[in-house]
Amino acid sequence: MIGDFRGKNVLVTGGTMGIGLATALAFGRRGADCTLTYKWGSADEDEVRRAFAEAGAPEPSLVQADVARAEETDRVLAQMRVRHPHVEVFVSNVSQTVLVESPADYTARALFQSIQYSAWPFVDHTFRIREIFGRYPRYVVGISSTGVDQFSQGYDLMAASKAVMETLCRYLNYRLYDEDTRINVIRTRSVRTASFRTAFGSDFEAFARRFTRDRHFVDVGEVADAAVALCSGLMDGVRGQVLTVDRGTSFFDNLMRLYDERETLQL
Repeated sequence: MIGDFRGKNVLVTGGTMGIGLATALAFGRRGADCTLTYKWGSADEDEVRRAFAEAGAPEPSLVQADVARAEETDRVLAQMRVRHPHVEVFVSNVSQTVLVESPADYTARALFQSIQYSAWPFVDHTFRIREIFGRYPRYVVGISSTGVDQFSQGYDLMAASKAVMETLCRYLNYRLYDEDTRINVIRTRSVRTASFRTAFGSDFEAFARRFTRDRHFVDVGEVADAAVALCSGLMDGVRGQVLTVDRGTSFFDNLMRLYDERETLQL
């Protein structure tokens, strides 16, 4: 088993659904004491606890908190500090943005809000962990997406905020190079989650099946396993990197592939 996290303290923001939940479960299966944050009304706590129990993982701590509010972040960390002297892993997974339908949606307020929720917690929580625990987390992992360098409908501001996260990952690694912390970002291809359907609609998922094989979609478990691997101790030489989890499809999922498979796809 890669990574033994028994007794280790793991924080996953936005950890009660989708990629966040899968990541928390991946650490929980390996014995981690997981704290999952979520916003009001976005989690079924009984269902989350049931998932952990079925996985044979320690019962998680579920805390309602807004990652953009410093006082709520401090409250979460203070509760964690009672149980553990150190944060082993911090996974910054929360994303929130205004979907762009026209140029009129390009506003400073919308952009700043997107950065506030989708990029800044990656940095802010890392610093606040240092303030409350006296040291940085041993591992910091941010969750990004391929929208940074590939067009996604309506994803303009989210992509911009994820680009901010990826840039700060590299610079933060430089600033904290002499600290006992490893900072990286996982960039994912399309993952079928509730957030994916909210952003692009169920019609898009059906449309995508005409041109993209099911195996081109990444499973939440694959993203979770990549996060565990980065924090396992086996990849400690990897720092300040943006690693893409996409099954290699970014290279060939283009017009050339569509042409090559036109008979199968009935184009």
